[in-house]
Amino acid sequence: MELSNWWSYTTLLLMWGWLPSYLTQTTPPTQTSPSPALKTGRLKFRLTGYPRKHNEGRIEVFYKDEWGTICDDDFSLANAHVLCRQLGFVSATGWAHSAKYGKGAGKIWLDNVQCSGSEMSIALCKSRGWGNSDCTHDEDAGVICKDERLPGYTDTDNVIEVHKHTQIEEVRLQPVVSMVKRRLPVTEGVVEVRFKGGWAQVCDNSWTPKNSRVICGMMGFPHERKVNKSFYKLYTERQKNHFLVHSVACLGTEMHLAACPLEFNKGNATASCPGGVLPAVVSCIPGPLYTHSLALKKKLKTTTSVRLKGGTHQGEGRVEVLRGSEWGTVCDDRWNLQAASVVCRELGFGSAKEALTGARMGQGVGPIHMNEVQCSGQERSIWNCRFKNITSEDCQHTEDASVRCNTPYMGFHKMETWYWDGSNVTDMAWSGVKCVGDELALSQCQRHKVFSCQKTATRFAAGVICSETASDLVLNAPLVQQTVYIEDRPLHMLYCAAEEDCLSKSAAKANWPYGHRRLLRFSSEIRNIGRADFKPKAGRHSWVWHACHGHYHSMDIFTHYDLLSLNGSKVAEGHKASFCLEDSECQDGVAKRYECANFGDQGITVGCWDLYRHDIDCQWVDITDVKPGNYIFQVVINPNFEVAESDFTNNAMKCNCKYDGHRIWLHNCHIGDAFSEEAERKFEKYPGQLNNQITRK
Repeated sequence: MELSNWWSYTTLLLMWGWLPSYLTQTTPPTQTSPSPALKTGRLKFRLTGYPRKHNEGRIEVFYKDEWGTICDDDFSLANAHVLCRQLGFVSATGWAHSAKYGKGAGKIWLDNVQCSGSEMSIALCKSRGWGNSDCTHDEDAGVICKDERLPGYTDTDNVIEVHKHTQIEEVRLQPVVSMVKRRLPVTEGVVEVRFKGGWAQVCDNSWTPKNSRVICGMMGFPHERKVNKSFYKLYTERQKNHFLVHSVACLGTEMHLAACPLEFNKGNATASCPGGVLPAVVSCIPGPLYTHSLALKKKLKTTTSVRLKGGTHQGEGRVEVLRGSEWGTVCDDRWNLQAASVVCRELGFGSAKEALTGARMGQGVGPIHMNEVQCSGQERSIWNCRFKNITSEDCQHTEDASVRCNTPYMGFHKMETWYWDGSNVTDMAWSGVKCVGDELALSQCQRHKVFSCQKTATRFAAGVICSETASDLVLNAPLVQQTVYIEDRPLHMLYCAAEEDCLSKSAAKANWPYGHRRLLRFSSEIRNIGRADFKPKAGRHSWVWHACHGHYHSMDIFTHYDLLSLNGSKVAEGHKASFCLEDSECQDGVAKRYECANFGDQGITVGCWDLYRHDIDCQWVDITDVKPGNYIFQVVINPNFEVAESDFTNNAMKCNCKYDGHRIWLHNCHIGDAFSEEAERKFEKYPGQLNNQITRK
C-alpha cells in the first residue's frame, strides 16, 4: 500500500469512528465557528407525527429546553440528508411539506433552511436564525430517512419518538353477509384494526358520523351513511370479539384513524367493551365509478369543475379546475392534505394519501387558476375553500399541485402481467377489444360478443408492457394561430414533398413542373409535459431512410393536419412523418437528450419541445382545391397511438378558420381538453368570421 493511500485509509477510519459520537455532541468541532444554537444548550432531534413508519415523520428539534418544528420554506433533500444523519440514519430518501405528518405545536425553530448536504449539523446550515420564522404549523417539514443506521450509532441523545397511535397502521371493514363478502368493493362492515398478526375490533362507545367519515375516506369512499345497528347486534352477539380501541373521537378531517384521539385498552385486547357496547360498524357511499347500483350511479353527481390529469392510476393526477369555460391548474403554495382530500372526495374517491407539489404528475398548460388554497377538509368542493388569484409573478407550471387519493380495494392487483413464449398459447379468448382508457379492468372494455379473429396464429396474440410513467405531448396552440399564412409554392420545388405524400391527390394530375400548389403553412411546437420521455416505438435499426430529404423517418405518421367543414367532413388533409424527433429547446434546468444529427437518438425529453418551423417541407396542408369559406383546422399528434401517453385527450388542437380565397385567419386555437363541454359545443357551432376586422366596443 502506498503511503498516500495508507494515510487516506487511516484518516477515513478515524473519521468514521468519530462520526457517530459527534452526532451526540453538544458543540461542533473547534475548527468551525459554533452557531448560537450550540452555544446555548443541547440539541436533540426526533421524528413524530402520523401515520408514519419509524424512519419517517415530522422533524422536531429540542432547543433551549423546548421542542419545536422546522418550516418547509426552501426545504430540500440536502436538508433532509443532514437531519437524517443527525437522527442516526445514513441518508435521506425524501422529504415532506405542508405538515404531511400532522401539525406540530409550540415553536417553529428554523425557517428558510438551506444546506449543501455535507454539513454535520443542521445548525451549520444557512437559515433565518433560531426562532425567526413567518410560518405556521401548516408548513411543518418532515423527512423520510433510508432505513439503514450509521455504524455504532445509538439513540441516546437523538430520539425517534414512537407514539401509541402507531399501533394503528392497517384498518379494514369486515363484511358479515356472505353475498357482500364476495362483492367488491366492500362498503359496509365491522371496523377492524391489525393487531399482533390478527385483527381486533373497535368499541362503538360514543361513535359519531365524523368517525365514520374518516374510516370511509381511508377505504376510498367520499361519504358515510347510517347503518342498521339492529342487524349487526344479532350478529356480533354470537361472535367472539377482541377489542383494542375503546373509544374514538375524530373531527372528521383526519386522513387516518391513527390521527384521531384514541383510547386504547390497557394490556391485551379484551373480550368486551366497557358498558357492554358493540363493535363499531360503518357504512360508506361509494363514488360513481365504484357503485354497483345503476339507480345510485345516476343519483350520485359527478363534479364537472375539477379533474385529475397525468396520473398512472385511478384517483391520482395533476389537479385542474374549471373557471369560466377554461381549465387551469392549481399552484402548490400551501398545498396540503386537507385541500387534497377535498378534491379527492369531490371526485368520488376517499381522503387523500398524498398532496404532491412541484408538478410531480407533469406540468399543465394554459392558465393557473388558484394559489394558496386553504381548506378545513369539510368543504364539498375546492371552490368553497379560501384561495388567492394568480398573478403572472406568483407561480409557474413547475409548481402545479397533484394528489393521490385513497381508492377502494377492487382486487385487481391479483391485472399481474406474465410474459411467456407465444408458442405456448393454445386458444384465444377475446377479440375486438376496444377500451376508452379509464376502465378499471379489461373486462369492462367493449369486445366481440362472438370470438372473431382472422389471424389466429399464436404470434398474433396481444401483449403489453406496463410502466408507471408515460410521456404526454401537447401542441402550442397560440403559436399555430400566430404563424399561419398562405404560400403559392411552385411545383418544381415540391418533388420531395410529393414523394412523401405531403400533397393532395389532385397534385398527381398537375402539369409538373409547371404551376403551383396553395399551401396553408404554420409552425408547430410540440411539448412533452408528461413524466417520461417520448421515444419512437421502432428502434433505429428499423427507421426508413428517405434519400430525397436526406433523413430517417422514425415514425411513419407523427401528426395529422386536417381542414374540416363545419359539419366535420374533411376537405383537405396533410400528415407529417417524424423525420427528426429531437429536443429543440428545454425549460430552465432541463438538459437536452435527443439530437438527430449523425444518426443520433430521437425523442422528446420531459420538459423539452420539438419545433417544426413553418418553412420546412410538409409543414402544411395543401388547400389548392379548397373553396373560400369557414372551416375548422385540426392538428392531431401521435394519431395512431403508436407511443404510450398518459393522456390522449390533449393530443388534438382545433382552430376556427376563415379563408377568403386570398388570405387565411385562425381564431380560438386550443388543445382538445382546454375548454368546458359547453364551450366546446359552442366552438363546434361557430358560424365563422365575416372578416378579420376586430370590433371595438
